[in-house]
Amino acid sequence: MDAGGAYGGGKAGAPFDPFTFVQRPQVILRGVCLLFAIIVFSCISSNGWIYDDSEKQEVCLFNRDASACHYGEGVALLAFLASVGFLVGEYLFEQMSSVKTRKHYVLLDLGYSGFWSFLYFISFCYLANQWSSAPPPPETAGTGSIQAAICFSFFSVITWAGCAWFAFQRFKQGADSAFAPTYDADPGNLSGAAYTSYPGPDTDTGYQEAPFSGNQQRGGNMDYQAPAY
Repeated sequence: MDAGGAYGGGKAGAPFDPFTFVQRPQVILRGVCLLFAIIVFSCISSNGWIYDDSEKQEVCLFNRDASACHYGEGVALLAFLASVGFLVGEYLFEQMSSVKTRKHYVLLDLGYSGFWSFLYFISFCYLANQWSSAPPPPETAGTGSIQAAICFSFFSVITWAGCAWFAFQRFKQGADSAFAPTYDADPGNLSGAAYTSYPGPDTDTGYQEAPFSGNQQRGGNMDYQAPAY
């Protein structure tokens, strides 16, 4: 991660470099999340349903549980849209001049990525359980697509957890690299030598006697003599 600015991003106003952008770990991982979402959604929507002549309607191959198909499709579709949104956010992240705006984006990334990793884990367990209980489809129709949807749901758990980890690292870094050395230095870490020119109350300053104190004492000890006439 680039530590040149707040929250792991470059300083605002720097020229955009597309080659550096596509090589960033966050961008690569978001692209993988987007690809996996497309695979899961396509496999379930295209081959996860089969027409049943007896029921005169399409049924889900996941043990005829329509909720399993809808859940898998919904999680993948929202993951696709979120991946596109976060890719746009990564592009705009370098242009965010406000530290508070960057912090809000990082917190959103952390919360959403962690939550979506959890939803993908539920999806993987749900689809795998229903598929293990489902009767074999006629002529093994859609078997490969169903297994691919289950596998890539599991892979998505890892990729979204990785996005959450990168966001957490950004949050830990915060704005320290950009502002701490100048504005947020801990007073306890500053050397006391910088203040040696300002003595404390007990330091000998060289003025132990008030000016003219000797004359005042001698004048006070002289006896009064009346003038002679």
